Amino acid sequence: MIIRFAGDSGDGMQLTGDRFTATSALYGNDLATLPDFPAEIRAPAGTIAGVSAFQVHISDHDITTPGDAPNVLVAMNPAALRSQLVRLAPGATIILNADAFDDRSLSKAGYTEDPRADGSLDGYTVYEVPMTSLTKGAVTPLGVKPRDAERSKNFFALGLVSWMYTRPVDATIEWIQRRFVARPEVAEANTVAFKAGHAFGETAELFDHPFEVKPATLPAGTYTNINGNTALAWGLIAASQLSGLPLFLGSYPITPASDILHELSKHKNFGVRTLQAEDEIAGIGAAVGAAYGGHLGVTTTSGPGMALKAETMGLAVNLELPLLVIDIQRGGPSTGLPTKTEQADLLMAFYGRHGEAPLPILAPRSPSHCFEVAIEAARIALEWRTPVVLLSDGYLANGTEPWRLPDVDELPDLSVTFATEPNHVGDDGEPTFWPYLRDPETLARAWALPGTPGLMHRIGGLEKEDGSGNISYDPANHERMVQLRAEKVARIADHIPPVEVHGDVDDADLLVVGWGSTWGAVDGAVSRARQAGHKVARAHLVHLNPFPPNLGEVVRRYPRVIVPEMNLGQLAHQLRAEFLVDARPVTKVRGVPFTAAELEQQIIDHLKDQA
Repeated sequence: MIIRFAGDSGDGMQLTGDRFTATSALYGNDLATLPDFPAEIRAPAGTIAGVSAFQVHISDHDITTPGDAPNVLVAMNPAALRSQLVRLAPGATIILNADAFDDRSLSKAGYTEDPRADGSLDGYTVYEVPMTSLTKGAVTPLGVKPRDAERSKNFFALGLVSWMYTRPVDATIEWIQRRFVARPEVAEANTVAFKAGHAFGETAELFDHPFEVKPATLPAGTYTNINGNTALAWGLIAASQLSGLPLFLGSYPITPASDILHELSKHKNFGVRTLQAEDEIAGIGAAVGAAYGGHLGVTTTSGPGMALKAETMGLAVNLELPLLVIDIQRGGPSTGLPTKTEQADLLMAFYGRHGEAPLPILAPRSPSHCFEVAIEAARIALEWRTPVVLLSDGYLANGTEPWRLPDVDELPDLSVTFATEPNHVGDDGEPTFWPYLRDPETLARAWALPGTPGLMHRIGGLEKEDGSGNISYDPANHERMVQLRAEKVARIADHIPPVEVHGDVDDADLLVVGWGSTWGAVDGAVSRARQAGHKVARAHLVHLNPFPPNLGEVVRRYPRVIVPEMNLGQLAHQLRAEFLVDARPVTKVRGVPFTAAELEQQIIDHLKDQA
């Protein structure tokens, strides 16, 4: 089932959807979510611009997307109905807050006629429930003021839908008590409203019977429901523990990356240090300083912040220090669409710095996968002494899914060896420390903590002499250093997994190459196309620079390659340039992720073109 809650920004739809998701996770369903909210703190109430929505897909089997078209819409006002109606599956169920459909609210939503009476809802099953008045009637005896009573109507809606889908109620009631422990009157009102909605479902006889989506069959283990930003934060903490280095985050708050700062700030017990900097430049500057001092240095941002960090990223390249730069991509350019998702920072990650400054780039495929990719990014940064860019996006950051907690003993060893002794004999025969003597395999330079006796060395943005680290303007040395830094990044390809191909591996007529958050929709689309009898394969990239060592052979193997991405074809551009293949972009820049149905149609259309 795919359920979408929608209402005004002040109606608590994100909280309602989040609690329904949490109880579904406790019930054992597989799930995926898609929060969708406006950028304004509070757009005009009752207008299309102010609609906030939350979609959750629950199932008794493995799923990878929040669903194409909702089966159920809970609309708290006319604006929510009007903005969300086009998304619904044919014959879907609509639950309306009948109290909100007055002339004024209809007009603010842009309706000239009441949609309940003009035939526009004839193709749907519609239930009209006076949620506002029923909520007020339930909580007013508690002494709650009418205006405050109305604010609990989202819990009435949650209770009703929880009854419809046989969700456990005790967990929600316990959560309400914990969440509002400092305001017992609010806790009591929300609890009563939730119970009233649940009782209404049982007694109103509007619905034939409750539905049950049985628990999914998942591998044994301990699970939690997690979103991408939380998974990233936990992955960074794990990387800190695995490396033995204290974690430092220098960050300036920006949507949708801020939650990583919020989460990490809770975990000082793990030695995490967080700095809410005055701007983006200060955030990354502090992170580079922390890396110089022997910390796992991290900075987080979203789209516009990447541009501001570019100069200091170049400094970190020159210094050859480990640093994680995490970009939670959003719609752009400039301020763009702060609360909507996009994948349009890929070429910035490749080239958005002064001079030749190549960096490793990684992208997680799902919310829970952010944990693994954070550890992998730290591994590369520490082993190769290089900044690493991690590209998540708003869809992954806010979306949730069940995640089986890993066995700590199976996580990789990221331990680091610092220089403790001089590594070179000078012309005068005295031992000295040269910071740019390199490991023969990785080309990583030595990492010496400031203050280590006898290991004083110079750092800064000017070009260094290979080996000694002295400032050098020699043309041949500069070219050598540029080549060494590029070769260091290129050698990482020999230490990452080859790309895997799924589907009709040996005889596909078309290969779908995805990266980042397109994974779920690509997986669903390819599965559907194959079930319809088409020969299709898929490959998904986590390591984007350098590419996996076998990627060239893979993309040349198939007669047609398409690349779905939420930009105007940035990965397709890189594949065409690197491997000289006719990689066709499939693009979407609407601030919302692909659906499996959209990509299935694209696959079919490209196969027809080929024929």
